[in-house]
Amino acid sequence: QVQLVESGGGLVQPGGSLRLSCAASGFRFSSSAMSWVRQAPGKGLEWVSNINSGGGSTGYADSVKGRFTISRDNAKNMLYLQMNSLKPEDTAVYYCSKPPSDRGQGTQVTVSS
Repeated sequence: QVQLVESGGGLVQPGGSLRLSCAASGFRFSSSAMSWVRQAPGKGLEWVSNINSGGGSTGYADSVKGRFTISRDNAKNMLYLQMNSLKPEDTAVYYCSKPPSDRGQGTQVTVSS
């Protein structure tokens, strides 16, 4: 079955950076588009970014465009999210997602001074 395991979250000061990783297994990763979504405290799920199966096409929510970069390594079955210039409003649980509905357990990102 599909397994997605996120890592790399933590506490960071505003303006800082984090790199999230997602280890994927149980499906043909190299054939699947992937996404990152997040859920802030008390709010619903928000799409953050997506990437096509080959890695050549990406998309970003306006709220993170220019600050976050999604990437993947199909040889290692890994998905990444490089997050720079972090803001307090980026605080959320970040989930690796295989559309339409598979998600990992999430990793907490807290941006605070």
